[in-house]
Amino acid sequence: MPHEVETMTYFGAKPWHGLGSVLDEAECYDWPAAAKKAGLDWSVELVPLQTADTHVTVEHRGVRRSTDGKVLGVVGPRFAPLQNTDAFGWFQPFLDAKEARLETAGALRGGSRVWVLAKIARAPIEIARDDLVEKFLLLSHGHDGSLAVRVGFTPVRVLCSNTMAQAHNADASKLVRLRHSKSLVTNLAHVREVMNLANQEFEATAEQYRSLARRDINQADLRKYVRHVLKVDDAEVPSARLANQVEQIIGLAEAGRGNDLPAVRGTWWAAYNGVSEWLGHNRGRTPATRLDSLWFGDGAALNKSALQIALDMAA
Repeated sequence: MPHEVETMTYFGAKPWHGLGSVLDEAECYDWPAAAKKAGLDWSVELVPLQTADTHVTVEHRGVRRSTDGKVLGVVGPRFAPLQNTDAFGWFQPFLDAKEARLETAGALRGGSRVWVLAKIARAPIEIARDDLVEKFLLLSHGHDGSLAVRVGFTPVRVLCSNTMAQAHNADASKLVRLRHSKSLVTNLAHVREVMNLANQEFEATAEQYRSLARRDINQADLRKYVRHVLKVDDAEVPSARLANQVEQIIGLAEAGRGNDLPAVRGTWWAAYNGVSEWLGHNRGRTPATRLDSLWFGDGAALNKSALQIALDMAA
C-alpha cells in the first residue's frame, strides 16, 4: 500500500483511490470494530526528549505509539494528545441512533494523521436533475502537532464518489476546528451544538453549486477558467506539463464522471467538477498522496479556489 496511507478501511464499493480493507454493515455502526479493521486501535503517550550529545531534557516531547513504539511527532509543552478512542468514539451516539454510518477510516503519513468519514442519514441534495450530492461528516486530527482537530460536513458527489474537501475549508468548518488541549475531549462533546450551523453552510454551498448548474459555459470560457485555476496567464505559453494538465481538466469537464448528464453538460458546474475530479483522480503520483492533498494539503486550497473562480466568472 502506498506510504501515505498506512492503514484504512471502507464500506461498500471500493473507493476511487482503491485503498483499504472492507467493512461489513454491522461494523459500520460499531466504532471499536471499525477501529480495529482500520488499524486505529492504538493509543499514544507523551515521552520526554533529550539532546543527543549532552543528554539535557528539552521542553518539547515526543508522541509515541503504544503498539510499536514509533514516534509520530515532536510537540510543544502545551500539546495534549487526543486518543483515537476519544476522538472517533464521538461518532458512536450517531451510529447507535442510525443517524450516520461509518464510510471510511484510517491513518495517513505513518499514523501521524488519522480520520473517520461517516455518511449522514439524510436525503441527498439534488444539484441538477439526476446529479446528487450526499452529506458526509469528516473528523480528522494529527498526532504530530501539525493538524488541529477538525469536524465538519463534506459533500460527496454520488456519481463519482469524489470528496470535494469542503469540511476543511468552508467557513462552517472553522467553527468546529479545535486545538489539542486538556479541554479537547470536553469540547468535542459540545461540537454537535454547532453542527446545525455547519449544515446551514453546507446548504448555502449547495445553492452555489445549483447556480453553477444553471449557467452555460462555452469552450473559450472553459479554457480561460481552467487556465485561471492553474494560474496560467492568458498571454503565457504554458510548459508541456502544464498544458497537459489544462487539457486533462478540459476533457474531464466535458466528459468526466456525471458531466455527461443533460442537466450538467456544458455548464459551469461541469467545469468546476472537471477540476474537482482531476484533483481527486488524476493529480499527484499516487492515490494516497491525492487523498492527503485533497483533504489536508494544497489540493484542498486549489479546490476551494476553483469554486470561487467559477462563481465569479459565471456571474
